[in-house]
Amino acid sequence: MTSEAVSTPPTISSAPTSRDYYWLRSFAAGGVAGCCAKTTIAPLDRVKILLQAQSPHYKHLGVFSTLKAVPQKEGFRGLYKGNGAMMVRIFPYGAIQFMAFDSYKKLLSNRIGISGHIHRLVAGSMAGMTAVICTYPLDVVRARLAFQVTGDSRYTGIINAFHTIYLKEGGVLGFYRGLTPTLIGMAPYAGFSFFTFGTLKSLGLKHFPELLGRPSSDNPDVLVLKPQVNLLCGGVAGAVAQTISYPLDVARRRMQLGVVLPDHHKCTSLSKTLTYIYKEYGVKKGLYRGLSLNYIRCVPSQAVAFTTYEFMKQVLYLN
Repeated sequence: MTSEAVSTPPTISSAPTSRDYYWLRSFAAGGVAGCCAKTTIAPLDRVKILLQAQSPHYKHLGVFSTLKAVPQKEGFRGLYKGNGAMMVRIFPYGAIQFMAFDSYKKLLSNRIGISGHIHRLVAGSMAGMTAVICTYPLDVVRARLAFQVTGDSRYTGIINAFHTIYLKEGGVLGFYRGLTPTLIGMAPYAGFSFFTFGTLKSLGLKHFPELLGRPSSDNPDVLVLKPQVNLLCGGVAGAVAQTISYPLDVARRRMQLGVVLPDHHKCTSLSKTLTYIYKEYGVKKGLYRGLSLNYIRCVPSQAVAFTTYEFMKQVLYLN
C-alpha cells in the first residue's frame, strides 16, 4: 500500500490548502482502507487460519470444502468469527502502516539519500514492521478467536481472551508469541507490496498518463490512478508479496496459537517451527498449505485497500 502520487503541471486549484489535522486525517484514511479491505475477505481469512494451523475439525478438507463446512457446522456468522477483534486491530494497523510508509520514505529520500525504487522497498518493510509491533497483541487474540470452533471454545470473547492469555501464558510476553517470525515475514511482504504497487503506479502514470490516470478530485495538480487501475495494481502487488512471504506466515500462525495446538511444544522458535512443518507436512501441504486461498483473498484485499485509501485521500484532502 502506498500513497504516492504523480504531479501534473501546476494549475489553479480550488481545493483547500489547510494542513490542519493532517496526521489525523491521514490516520483515518489508512484505518478506513484497512477495515474495508479486511471485511471484504473476512470469511477467507477465517478459513486460512483453520487450514494453516491444521484444525482437527477441518484439516481433512480443502479451501472450498472448508468454506462450505464452516456455515454448516457453525452457522453463517462462523465465517466472521474473530472479525470483531480484527477490526479493532486493523484500523490502527492500516493507519500506522500508511503514515509510517510516508514518513520513512521521506526520511530515506531526504536525509539518508536513498531514492528510486529501492526506497519504496525499504520504507515499506519498515512501515510494515512498525505497524505489526504496535498492534500485535490484537492479532494474537484475533487468531485465537478465529481458530475456535463452535462447541469447542476456550475463550468467550475479546476481553476474555486478553485476560486468559495474560494470566496463563506469561503475562505481556504471551501476547508477543510469534513476533519474530511475524516481523521477518512482514519485512518482505510489506516491502514488496509497497514496492510493486508504487513501481507499477509510477511507471503507468509516467508512460500512459492519459490512459491510466486522472487529476485528483481534491487537487487537480496531482495525477492519480483511475479506480480500476488501482484495483489491478493492488491485486498484483498482493500476489507478489504473498508468494514471497507465505511460509513465514504459516510459521507465525502456529506460534501465535501456542497452547491451543497439541504439538505447540515443537513450535517454540521460527527455525524449529519451519523445520517441523516441513518434516511433518512437506512443502505443498505444510509450508504452502492454503496458498491458493491466499491468492484468492490477497488480490481483492489489496485491491480494495489501495483503492479505498486513494479515495479517502481525496475525500479528506490529503493530496
